[in-house]
Amino acid sequence: MRVYLINPCNPLVSLIHVKESHWNHYRVWKPLSLLVLAALTSPEWDVEIFDENVGMRDYKTLPRPDLVGITAFTSQANRAYEVAAEFRQRGVPVVMGGIHASMCPEEALPRVDSVITGEAESVWARVLADVQQGTLKAGYAGGHANINEIPPARHDLLTDSYAFGAIQTTRGCPLNCSFCSVTTFNGYRYRQRPIDEVVREFAAIREKHVLVVDDNLIGTRAEHIARAKDLFRALIRAKLGKQWIAQATINMADDEELLTLAAQAGCTGVFVGFESLTAEGLGALGGKRRLLEGRDFADSVRRIQRHKILVAGSFIMGLETDEPGIGARIAEAGIRYGVDFLNALFLTPLPGTRLWDQMAAEGRIAANTFPEDWKYYTLTFPVAQYKHFSSGDLVREMETCDGTFYSLRHVLGRAWRSVWQGRKPLITLAGNLSYRSNLRVSRNAWQDFLASRAPS
Repeated sequence: MRVYLINPCNPLVSLIHVKESHWNHYRVWKPLSLLVLAALTSPEWDVEIFDENVGMRDYKTLPRPDLVGITAFTSQANRAYEVAAEFRQRGVPVVMGGIHASMCPEEALPRVDSVITGEAESVWARVLADVQQGTLKAGYAGGHANINEIPPARHDLLTDSYAFGAIQTTRGCPLNCSFCSVTTFNGYRYRQRPIDEVVREFAAIREKHVLVVDDNLIGTRAEHIARAKDLFRALIRAKLGKQWIAQATINMADDEELLTLAAQAGCTGVFVGFESLTAEGLGALGGKRRLLEGRDFADSVRRIQRHKILVAGSFIMGLETDEPGIGARIAEAGIRYGVDFLNALFLTPLPGTRLWDQMAAEGRIAANTFPEDWKYYTLTFPVAQYKHFSSGDLVREMETCDGTFYSLRHVLGRAWRSVWQGRKPLITLAGNLSYRSNLRVSRNAWQDFLASRAPS
């Protein structure tokens, strides 16, 4: 029996163009969920994984499989349906899972043979058995998997074209931010894998550099942070020689022992969501307000960077509280905070979020020809109707933001600052040049998007 597990691409996402820009090699991550499902696949199945983000395949030239499994974020949904149609025309059953299928099962099911909602680990063996018996069901409810029973991912199945390996140590998020569907998909409870299993999986990853895909590696409560410290101590004892980056909340800066242990364990960078410049904006977003409000961000960033850890800062543009000039203000804030990288994103209503429910009820979903328009739901297109901006206005704000922060003067300044602070100047320069090299691609994509929205 043969199963293909496929991660579809979104050609509008500039960072997937690895062959067009060498720097994008460092911004493409492995589809970890498929590697975990491969580890749960029984030996009588021959498993192959195809990640379209590092190269397209002509599936017609491949041996006919007995089953195809597809995962997809919302922005990948349209391509996922195209891949599904191609295999279904050949009589191959297709099962689709991931966050989009979980949030929009009624849309997905007519386009595939079966939909897995929630986390797939608990039902994957049943899916495979049903395929073998010819009794594949239309739907399987995965719910929340027992994280203690999740096996190490099959890192051996994807070995080329990636600068980073990938690992997950926790699931779930109690913050429940209005724009994020993680809580809906993975739950409120912060679930943690056994530390010894995490360390063993770290050791099995062939890449020196690793992305920890947890939505918040350190958590928000004292017991979460204590667990993070125990994990870091275990990684230090293991002496794996790995360097890793992770997502974390800014409260990481408040604990000197946590930072020291993280750096000794191999942490070289953290991605932090600052989200909004104002207390009013944070209030509208929900969960993160208590962690962010009233904080000296520049001081927090400096405390992290003193441990030779790079900081990437994220902001959301298009909030109800944002007004004209927000692009310049976000760029200035990123420069003032001293972040090494800036990732500004458009406020995007994703299915399964409170933001989607609100905007849909108000008739403010602008890109609403589905499933075709899902390809724009990358957080890099203005897909909604915004209070103070037209779509064109918001694009111009984003161009100002990116053009200012990633001007050659500021890029070189950050690289030089990393030199005299001893903070990985080559990584800083490569990352900044990656963002800068994609500005032209982004501008072209925005213009095409705006043209597609213009009245005919």
